[in-house]
Amino acid sequence: MKRINNVYDKIISIQNLLLAHKNACKGKSKQRGVITFKKDIEGNIRRLHEKLKACEYKNPPYKVFLIYEPKEREIYVLPYEDRIIHHAILQVIGEMFRRNLTKNTFSCITGRGIHKALRGVKKALQNKVLTRYALKLDVTKFYPSVDHDILKWMLMRKIKDKRLLKLLFEIIDSAQGLAIGNYLSQFLGNFYLSPFDHWLKEEMKVKDVFRYCDDVVIFADNKHDLHNLLAAIKAYLWDNLKLDVKGNYQIFPIESRGLDFLGYVNDHDKTLLRKSIKVKCAKMMKYNPNRESIASYRGWMKWADCRNLERKLFSNDTQD
Repeated sequence: MKRINNVYDKIISIQNLLLAHKNACKGKSKQRGVITFKKDIEGNIRRLHEKLKACEYKNPPYKVFLIYEPKEREIYVLPYEDRIIHHAILQVIGEMFRRNLTKNTFSCITGRGIHKALRGVKKALQNKVLTRYALKLDVTKFYPSVDHDILKWMLMRKIKDKRLLKLLFEIIDSAQGLAIGNYLSQFLGNFYLSPFDHWLKEEMKVKDVFRYCDDVVIFADNKHDLHNLLAAIKAYLWDNLKLDVKGNYQIFPIESRGLDFLGYVNDHDKTLLRKSIKVKCAKMMKYNPNRESIASYRGWMKWADCRNLERKLFSNDTQD
């Protein structure tokens, strides 16, 4: 594939930066940085354009805070105008990242969210013989563990534009691994794992594999093959991407346990909601029901076989 070249001027154009501002502020209109930026949109966009045109952009220090749901993680937050730059980059080269992914890669890809992945899992499970067993694994501290030298080498194989590479490298080097919370990090994370996806499909000939960020599920008709594949995966990830498989990996029969993945528990015949989500929904309905939360949980439930649960939880909901 021909390397991308001569796109930097398009990325930093006034028109592209204005579109990036429009996209970056969606759902964030009440944030202080957005309010401040909107006081002089034309002037702020012009100043951002001139800074990028002179190749003088420096990634500012992050605000870092901890979140505890669904697990403890450090989240990195940039000033608003720097988030505009991430959108501007992806508006021009996002398709390059998408083309590099296999069809069973999900997360942060338009049209390939949780429910697209769920449909793929349910379709695979229709073949009860080839999906008797599952391997479920994820990567130890994936985002902080991304190796900058490997990622830069991968980008240089796809991108020839030196000014764009300089900008990308400045953003990449702003944190250990990839900064969780950066808009661009989601796409770079998928890009970093794309050789692993192709290796599984093309060299290891794995048919039923699903990856959502760094969570991976693989089906097979026997445990022996999955144990052998797990050993090969561990070796591949370390030798090629300097990543470790987390020690809580599982190989198990679908029939007796079901697959807990992306908020749902699937077996060959039904799809149920994960227990923790049911508990949170019940607490919300008991202590703090509101229209937005009810709509959100109803959205989760419509993809599962849980009509009785829905009637029980929402029997007094005025929306019925």
